Amino acid sequence: MRSHKSAEKAYKQATKKALRNRIVKTKIKTCVRKVEDQVTSRNFSRAKSALSVAESFIMKAVAKKVLKLNTASRKLSKLANKVKVLEALV
Repeated sequence: MRSHKSAEKAYKQATKKALRNRIVKTKIKTCVRKVEDQVTSRNFSRAKSALSVAESFIMKAVAKKVLKLNTASRKLSKLANKVKVLEALV
C-alpha cells in the first residue's frame, strides 16, 4: 500500500492515464485495420475516407501525448502509401 498521499494520487493518475492510453491505442488499431481492409478489398473511395478518419484519430492521439509525432507520421505514411498504390491500380 502507498504510504504517502502524493504516492496514492500519483498511482490513481497513472491508472487513469494507462486506461485512456489503452482505449485510444485500440481505436487507432481499429482505424488502421479498417483502412487496410478497404485496401485489400480494392475499394479506393472507402479506403480514402477510412484513411482520413484514421489520420484524425492518430493526430488526436499525438495531441493527447499517447503517441509520439514520429510514430504517428510513420503510421500515416504507411497507410497513405497503401492507398496511393491502390489508386494507381484502380
